Amino acid sequence: MFKKATWLHLRIPFSYFLLPIFFFGVSLSPNLSEANLLGLLIILHFFIYPASNAFNSYFDKDEQSIGGLKNPPPVDKSVFYIAQIFDGLGLLLAYFFFSDNPTLWFMLLIYILVSRAYSHPLLRLKKYAWLSWGIAGFFQGAWVVGLTYIGLNNFPIDSLIKPHVAIPSLLASLLLWGSYPMTQIYQHEEDFARGDQTLSIRLGKTGTFYFTAIFFALASVGFFLYFKRFHDLFYGYAFLISMLPILTYFLFWFLLSRRRPESINYNYTMALNWISATCLNAFFLYFFLHSSQILNVVGVY
Repeated sequence: MFKKATWLHLRIPFSYFLLPIFFFGVSLSPNLSEANLLGLLIILHFFIYPASNAFNSYFDKDEQSIGGLKNPPPVDKSVFYIAQIFDGLGLLLAYFFFSDNPTLWFMLLIYILVSRAYSHPLLRLKKYAWLSWGIAGFFQGAWVVGLTYIGLNNFPIDSLIKPHVAIPSLLASLLLWGSYPMTQIYQHEEDFARGDQTLSIRLGKTGTFYFTAIFFALASVGFFLYFKRFHDLFYGYAFLISMLPILTYFLFWFLLSRRRPESINYNYTMALNWISATCLNAFFLYFFLHSSQILNVVGVY
């Protein structure tokens, strides 16, 4: 039905980079079923996120590298249509999988509308540096953690303001607020030509590195204190260990960029995304399995 170029703009593998946020939401959930967990994972990572990618691609019409596509093919109306189809399928699946949880469906709908406002010319939040930074980090972080928590537990929405949920949700956003400008650092020329004043453009390339370093440090301290307060200090140290490869690569890239500015490109940015996602996926999956005693049940410990 759709040509290969259309499917490529869904950038489904790019969902891997947002998987740590989902795992973190799962780790906070006391009531789990395999069906709900798998259903929500599929809805988010195979339908809602890819639809957002395609919608963004259609209105950006990038000719240079974008997240998940080094050489994006030209877009046509089919990219717009496939975004509608995937959003519709995601909402339809949520209706059937979670028919007794209308709050989840509503939160998914809000996420879709915000992601469209980010790219659509009518509002195009992307062209406002600080506003887009705040909204993208909040909705891909805290909102998704809350959405996952509500979806898996079918709790009332006011449960999201309880400290044991609200604090980790905001910490998830803190991580994304740090990494978000780094995803823009190699796109300055194309974003500027399109009229999008991204935060990375405002900060400058060196300033983007400093900004991200500050937020990575704040997130590391925040997560350490969170695990100390609500769980066990052991998890705080484990989180810091999981951040070491990320910070090591980040420092290496920063020092390299001082000598070779051309290293601020798609390949190095995607490498940072891949290392970050892999380390955090490993940690949050371990935290979920260990803190929920699943490892004990299956006889690992």
